[in-house]
Amino acid sequence: MKIKSVEPFVLHVPVTGSQIADSTHSITHWGVVGARIETEDGLAGYGFTGTHAELAGDHLITRCIATCHAPLLVGEDASDIQRLWLKIARNPALQWIGRAGITTLAHAAVDVALWDLKAKQAGVPLWKLLGGQVRDRVRAYNTDIGWLSIADDKLVQGAQRAVDQGFTGIKIKVGSTVERDLHRLEAVRRAIGPDVTLAVDGNGRWDLASCLRFCRGAEPFDVYWFEEPLWHDDVKAHAQLARATRIPVALGEQLYTQDAFAEFFHQEAVHWVQPDCTRMGGVTEVLRVCETAHSYRLPVALHAGDMSQVHVHLSYAHPACQVLEYIPWIKDCFTEPAEVVDGSFRLPQQPGAGTTPTQEAWERFSRPVA
Repeated sequence: MKIKSVEPFVLHVPVTGSQIADSTHSITHWGVVGARIETEDGLAGYGFTGTHAELAGDHLITRCIATCHAPLLVGEDASDIQRLWLKIARNPALQWIGRAGITTLAHAAVDVALWDLKAKQAGVPLWKLLGGQVRDRVRAYNTDIGWLSIADDKLVQGAQRAVDQGFTGIKIKVGSTVERDLHRLEAVRRAIGPDVTLAVDGNGRWDLASCLRFCRGAEPFDVYWFEEPLWHDDVKAHAQLARATRIPVALGEQLYTQDAFAEFFHQEAVHWVQPDCTRMGGVTEVLRVCETAHSYRLPVALHAGDMSQVHVHLSYAHPACQVLEYIPWIKDCFTEPAEVVDGSFRLPQQPGAGTTPTQEAWERFSRPVA
């Protein structure tokens, strides 16, 4: 299965409504920036990372794929995923300019495309290639109803609607003011009742003092986890918070390597582990983090966001994975969407990683590649 070509692509897909915001971001579109890898026998694999659909930034990633990663891959055996991962990640020139950020996002797209190819060649969905189904269902929690840009009354209505649709988990954004966010948390908990899990996500906005104040007020509302409460790289403050509150700490979507996760594990600064295939250098690196989390007996909730196409496969295949996020922005761009039925993600059936875009998505959302 020799690689013939590696071609980058860009899709810009509208988010729910016309705009969403959390404590640090406000966007109208999501960027699907990826790689199409074709073999000499005509098989094509697709992988992608996620961006804020800012084309200049997207072009940094596509140029990295086309000019840095493609020359390392063309002519290689696409099935040698571990070796190719090391060839890219440990390339001296690429290590010199970055072991995270742009080079890793580009690597994520390439690695996912290679796994997609390998599963297609085997004629099986990725979860089966990874060892098979280890659970009957992957429970979905709905984040798309919980943005900070949603008015308080609409937030409550959206949470009630999601529960009526079968979701057994809700996540809402925090990070505005402690007082406002506690009011919104209490209102949602009252609306959905005690049997639905309710998580919160701060997107790294607050300092430790604000987090401690929030947690003291939030503990009575049975918070499932507090996600990204603090600045993403501040291991010490996360460890302090984890010791000070009964609310579990969740994090990981902004960490790029297994080494970054290792320090959080060592400092006992995380309870829910949230790696992201589209940020960490693909499936290959995320599997390492899942294995390490499992050895610590820590549950994993892959940071799906809108990237759940590949994460639903890992969630069915790895015993550490417990729940998966539902944000539907890009799901209909793919030939086998990541669908939720009766509160759980449907088990994928098509060969591959679920990352093959539809022709309609190409026609509607494609943007120029630099």
